[in-house]
Amino acid sequence: MGVLDGQVALITGASRGIGKGIALAFAQAGASLTIAARNVELLEQAATELRTYGPPVLAVPTDVSEEAQVQRLFERALSAHGRLDVLVNNAGVGRHAPIVDSDMNDWDATIATNLRGPFLCTRAALRAMIPRKRGRIINIASISSQRVRPHTASYSASKFGLWGLTQVTALEGRPHGISCSCLNPGNVRVERRVERSSELDREPMMVPAELAQIAVLMAALPPHVNLLEATVLPVGQLFVGRG
Repeated sequence: MGVLDGQVALITGASRGIGKGIALAFAQAGASLTIAARNVELLEQAATELRTYGPPVLAVPTDVSEEAQVQRLFERALSAHGRLDVLVNNAGVGRHAPIVDSDMNDWDATIATNLRGPFLCTRAALRAMIPRKRGRIINIASISSQRVRPHTASYSASKFGLWGLTQVTALEGRPHGISCSCLNPGNVRVERRVERSSELDREPMMVPAELAQIAVLMAALPPHVNLLEATVLPVGQLFVGRG
């Protein structure tokens, strides 16, 4: 028996990295899944791997910044599974540059994926959860929602905004038995960090499966309990007072 047996979850950005790590942990814990991402090939590969753990998995290619695509995602998820218990807003991008050199297309793309996307998914999830008077939304933000670095204006602004969205969602969900949490990861050894191998990518790291343990904990709490915010980082990573 898994701690998420009988639960139905939707996870965005689940084709690789943190999102895939959370999806794997949820599948191993017994949850039925809908997974979404933009890369069709990687999404199908992830779905095939997740199905080996037993629970049903629906893969829906989706750009979460597009309202019509988000609507279609939730329609397909609800049609396949009948309900939604947990939404994990994980899809995100990072485009870093000094403010004076920043391109507005990069700014807009970052805000669209990291903040507009979670808003659209949260709105759709609430519409599905409110009639049932229960549900849980978990937003994957970053320690950059609390401590910033240079050259991360769009990314940090989007993650600060996601923490604000989390709090408003928690307030508006409260009368309906719906909770909302924010998980703030530090350095995670995802594929892009391995491929890029910059100086920052040589800092202390954790792996997606380690971070995913906290997402499972959040999702498995009793319905009347919420872990509102969790910051998870390697012991050796600079965070408090960094900059």
